[in-house]
Order: sequence, then structure tokens, then C-alpha cells
Amino acid sequence: MNIAQHIALIDELCFRPFPAEHGPSDVGFAGPGHHVAVLESGPGPRAGDPAEWAVAVDQLEKDRDAAYEVLASRWGDVPPWNLQTVLLRTEREEIPEPWAWLAAQASVAWLWEVQGTGRWVALAVADRDPGDDPRLVAVVTQTAPP
Repeated sequence: MNIAQHIALIDELCFRPFPAEHGPSDVGFAGPGHHVAVLESGPGPRAGDPAEWAVAVDQLEKDRDAAYEVLASRWGDVPPWNLQTVLLRTEREEIPEPWAWLAAQASVAWLWEVQGTGRWVALAVADRDPGDDPRLVAVVTQTAPP
């Protein structure tokens, strides 16, 4: 998928109805109040070649940053959102989904409140889980970030 396709999917998710229950979707998974789209995936779990993993994560970060440029031109420049603090907060407070999931998957995200939709969009590279592929993900939710 190219950057234009990523942006088109994010645009669609800003208006797609949310499902009543958690489960897989045609682009990743979804639940009440959120969609998570896997825009791209890397080569496989970290247990494989570490150099291949690092190259894949680097490419996903470049693709994330390219998508950021397009979205920032529409919705404004935003600072990176440090998800480590959200992850630490999950130990002592209830963090709503999809934010708890995103904090467990990624270290940093770009985050916008999309005016006129009542939704938030986060764009991140999910590379924290060594048993999973690194992925470029977009989260679209009606739940404000914690």
C-alpha cells in the first residue's frame, strides 16, 4: 500500500461506523468506539534476523513520517505523543481502549483530533511485541486520549 492509499483509508475510517462488538475487520480489528487499521507489516517476528527487523522498522517509520506530512498539512503539526507514559499509567489506572492497546504496541504516535468528526486519529509503528510483525498502524477512535 502506498501513502495515498494509507491516507484514503484513514479518511474512510473517520466516517465509518463503529461495530457493536470487538473483532476483526477488513483492515485490522475494531470495537465499540474504535478502528485499528494495519497499514503495512514488516518481515515477521523479532525472533528472525535482527538486521532485517531493524531495516523493516526503519522503513515503517519513514512511511509513518511521510503519512504524517500529508496529515499535518490538513490537520496541523503536532508533537510526537510519548506512549511510554501511557503504558506506565496502565499499571495504576484504567486506560480506555484503544489507547491501552496502542501504548502496549508502540513507543510514540502522531495524534490529531479531526475537527467535525468527533474522532481522534493516531499513527504509529507498532514494534514493541517481539512475537509479532512490526506494523504501521492507524487508530481512529471517538475516545479522547488519556
